[in-house]
Amino acid sequence: MDEAYLKRQLALNRDRVAALARGVPEEQQRWKPDPDSWSILEVVCHLADEEEFDFPVRLRIILEESEKPWPTIDPDSWFEEHEYHKAELYETLSRYMNLRNAALAWLNALEPPDWSGVYQTPFGEMTAGDVFASWAAHDLLHLCQLVELQRQYLVEQAKPYRLDYAGEW
Repeated sequence: MDEAYLKRQLALNRDRVAALARGVPEEQQRWKPDPDSWSILEVVCHLADEEEFDFPVRLRIILEESEKPWPTIDPDSWFEEHEYHKAELYETLSRYMNLRNAALAWLNALEPPDWSGVYQTPFGEMTAGDVFASWAAHDLLHLCQLVELQRQYLVEQAKPYRLDYAGEW
C-alpha cells in the first residue's frame, strides 16, 4: 500500500469537497433532484459526521486501542438525529475541514503503523489498511455525488435548453 499516496488523497479530497461546496447559493445547497436524493448540504453534513464518528475514530481504535470495541454508528439516522436540514453549509464545511485536518495531523504523527493489523468488526475481520483505503474511497463516492448534484442542478437551471452539446454524461 502506498501510504503517502492515500494521505495525499485524503488532503486533496478535503480540498475537492470544499471546491464543490464553496460559493453554492442557499437555494442550491438544499436542492434535491428528487425526494430520495441528498442535497449538497446533506452530503457535506454526512462527510463531517463521518470524520467525527467513523473512519478516523475506527482507524485509531485498530491502530492504538485494539481491545476497545468500535463505537456503534448509524449514518442513515444522522439525517434526522443531527438535523441536517437545519445545518448551515459553510459552518459544516469548516467543521469537516477542521476534522480532516486533525485526522491528517494524527496520521502524519504516527510511527509507521501496522496496516496489516486485523480487527474483528461486527461485520467481519478488517485490517487497518482496509479502513484507511476505504476512507479515501468513501470520499470519492461523495465527490461523485457532489459533481452529479452540480450537474443535475445545472440541467434544471438551463431549461428549456439542452446540454447535449457538452458531451455525453
